[in-house]
Amino acid sequence: MNETAEKTTDTGRSFSDSFGDFLISRGGPFYELQERLGLLREKALRAPRRAAIFVVVAWGGPLLLTLFAGTAYGPWDSHPYLLSPDAWARFVIAIGLFLLMDRTVEERLRTQLGQFAAAPLLAPSAVPKAAQAVVKGLQRLQSGTAEAVCLVLAYAITFANFILLLDDGRSSWMIAAGPDGGSLTLAGWWCALISSPLFWFLLLRWLWRHAVWALLLRDLAKLELCLVVTHPDRNAGLGFLGQYPNAFVTFVLALSAVVGAALARAFLEGSVSPTTLGQIMSIWLAIMLALFAIPLMAFSGPLKRLKQETLLATSAAATRRERALERSLLGRNMMAGDDADKTALEDLPDANKTFEAAKKLSTSLFSRSSLIPVCAAALVPLVLAGATQLPFRELLKMAKGLLLL
Repeated sequence: MNETAEKTTDTGRSFSDSFGDFLISRGGPFYELQERLGLLREKALRAPRRAAIFVVVAWGGPLLLTLFAGTAYGPWDSHPYLLSPDAWARFVIAIGLFLLMDRTVEERLRTQLGQFAAAPLLAPSAVPKAAQAVVKGLQRLQSGTAEAVCLVLAYAITFANFILLLDDGRSSWMIAAGPDGGSLTLAGWWCALISSPLFWFLLLRWLWRHAVWALLLRDLAKLELCLVVTHPDRNAGLGFLGQYPNAFVTFVLALSAVVGAALARAFLEGSVSPTTLGQIMSIWLAIMLALFAIPLMAFSGPLKRLKQETLLATSAAATRRERALERSLLGRNMMAGDDADKTALEDLPDANKTFEAAKKLSTSLFSRSSLIPVCAAALVPLVLAGATQLPFRELLKMAKGLLLL
């Protein structure tokens, strides 16, 4: 058991100590395997080096095999390897970015978590529970079962995809078509056993990591939080969490590159009309935004309660103060003049500013205007794919319209 795993067994540690241990890019069988192979160290993720190695394995293997087979290059109709947008997007861009993003995501999420202690946003009674929530998150990150499920799903998706390719009946660098049906080439076997499962495994592993983060936010949202309705961020002090999706810009870019490559191929083959690009871009942007909006919804409940209770309390306080002001001006209250409350005006604080702040309090931490990097990462690859068929100026106008919605 490594040092990180040992730390997760200590549930008595303070929250500030525990959040410092929340390293989302570490832990789990795949991490430990890379550590044993010398690809990384506990204090050095060596992301660029690992990205280069995995890209060479995933993309370089089929390249060598297609060079020997004579299917590495040629006319577009022969579907050569070097002209395959899917191979470039999945085995070079996506796999490379999935590994390069390790340190960036890890540092930004740990900073976000640290804000709970720095603010501080946790009531004293909630601190031990918050530490336990972080420990539980670390244990989820180290789950061998979760990574096993990711691996099984990666191979299942790969084999299902290759079955469809074999039934398609077209020859390519992966498939050798024949009268009795298609068969995999050597490069196809490499992709089926190594390249494609590696891509899907890394993708699913990052989705699991994001799910772990989402579950941690849910657990923290259930605790007693020191929220204040007059906080200048108009989110009671939680506004910083709305920026967390920007830590995953690289992940969104990797996924969008794969989608963009599939679109480009579909456009070139005529299986998808370029006129549908606007709809596809809208749907894809909505999916990406929903991926990050859902975890933030865990805090909508506490914010709604804070807003409602503050409005009720400040309304009651305003009523008492305004009635006291009425008595000081007119000598009595015009309605319910026999009210037993005779508190002097100077003893009642003015609740107007707090009331107005409560009215303006946003119960949603998700703001598209603050997520321009995520939106841009989602749309740029699709714009480039559409540029093969549509004027670039028209595509930019389309993307700008989606960003401003």
